[in-house]
Amino acid sequence: MTILPTLLLVDDEEHSLAAMRMALEDDFECLTAPNADEAMRLMEENFVQAIFCDHRMPGKTGVEFLVEVRERWPETVRIIITGYTETNDMIAAINEAGIYQFLTKPWHPDQLVMAAKNAAQLFQLSREHDRLSLEMRFMGKTAENKIETRRRALREGFGFERILRSANSPMNATVDLARQVASFDVPVLLTGEPGTGKDAMARAMHYASLRSDQSYYEINCAGLPDDVFMVELLGAKKGAVAGSPGNRIGLLQKASRGTLFLNGVDTLSPQMQLILLRVATEGSFEPVGGTETLTTNTRLMAGSHSDLAGSMMQGTFRKDLFYALSATELALPPLRARMVDLEILTQHILSDLASEHSKPVKGVTNLALEFLGNYDWPGNLPELGNELTRMLILAQEPELGPELISRHILQADPSVTARPDPGEADVLAAEGTLKDRVEAIEARILRETLTRLKWNKSRAADELGLSRVGLRSKLDRYGVQQPGKSATAEEKD
Repeated sequence: MTILPTLLLVDDEEHSLAAMRMALEDDFECLTAPNADEAMRLMEENFVQAIFCDHRMPGKTGVEFLVEVRERWPETVRIIITGYTETNDMIAAINEAGIYQFLTKPWHPDQLVMAAKNAAQLFQLSREHDRLSLEMRFMGKTAENKIETRRRALREGFGFERILRSANSPMNATVDLARQVASFDVPVLLTGEPGTGKDAMARAMHYASLRSDQSYYEINCAGLPDDVFMVELLGAKKGAVAGSPGNRIGLLQKASRGTLFLNGVDTLSPQMQLILLRVATEGSFEPVGGTETLTTNTRLMAGSHSDLAGSMMQGTFRKDLFYALSATELALPPLRARMVDLEILTQHILSDLASEHSKPVKGVTNLALEFLGNYDWPGNLPELGNELTRMLILAQEPELGPELISRHILQADPSVTARPDPGEADVLAAEGTLKDRVEAIEARILRETLTRLKWNKSRAADELGLSRVGLRSKLDRYGVQQPGKSATAEEKD
């Protein structure tokens, strides 16, 4: 069933109302009123889309009535029917009542029907416009909320909270300084050994900066040939790179208004240092194969694996570039200098590995953590991640024990003996008699073998080609003792 649009017809002359109703009732639901007061009552009780109102009426005029309608029902289309054509009245009606159309008496029925259809269509279009405007405002707010939610998730997922550390970690001072520097739009130089987390720190600083709603990019310069690095950084014009059919957009353009982290700047060639100096000081560059100078508004962060001050002294790194990149310098400690963080780091890495490989684990035993804590981790966080991955793969129980740890880490552990336990290179280069140096290596082998075999002395003796008595003699000689057991318990074993 089709619902007809509702019209309100207002006229103090009864025959005029009847004539209008007769012309319109086939296409519209028509309400009639002889005066403004009755018309206002009908407006309050019905959903009216358009009004045809006589201008000259006793009491309130048509314009006065339609002014009130405009205030209360502004979407209703208002049409004046008048037998007079005074210009001043028309202007007043347009200004005060917002009249959509004038119809003059006598009107033709077709003219009246056409005006009514146009008014009904205008009403629907106005309602649809309002609906769409409301939806657009809602969508705008929804989009803003989604963007803000994404920004918050990025800040939480890549912010300083991701830099795991304990309450008394040596990393805390670096993080505190990074928080202060993050909101200042200046270049930052991050120094530290490979694997110390310079990329995570740079990303955290970006999401804590005023550019957090813009893009973040990073590239490792180490090992990249100059031609490849130039294309990645500067971009290239069509035809400048073999196999590339069009223009290539470089990171300096992609990261404009955002942040670009260049890790391994200590490996840059003299040519690339000169190009980067221009970017850092002028913000300008030319794409490969192009002559047009482009500009970028990129915040540069640089990472160095080695001491740039030493490189400057040797003449392998430009002083002006160093000062351009190091408005603020942050030094990240190696893993061996933050062993207080090892338990937190281990638990977090294992949790991620367990989810990735669908193999649930509880963690590592205290003894295993002790072994891991006495290794110097030259490969820093990536090496720790690799070792924990290996342990997870080999594990048969939910808690990872020391027998899963790699031999070179077990052999480096000094916690199970009163004697110092130098590394192999230290032993070979140390002073002392041949006998002393051989005994130091022998003690390391004994500790590693027993730990790997869970202190099963029979199996250890068989593997090492010793008798049980001979093994015990060597253990006593070198002071090698099972962790957690007293000397008395060892004698009874």
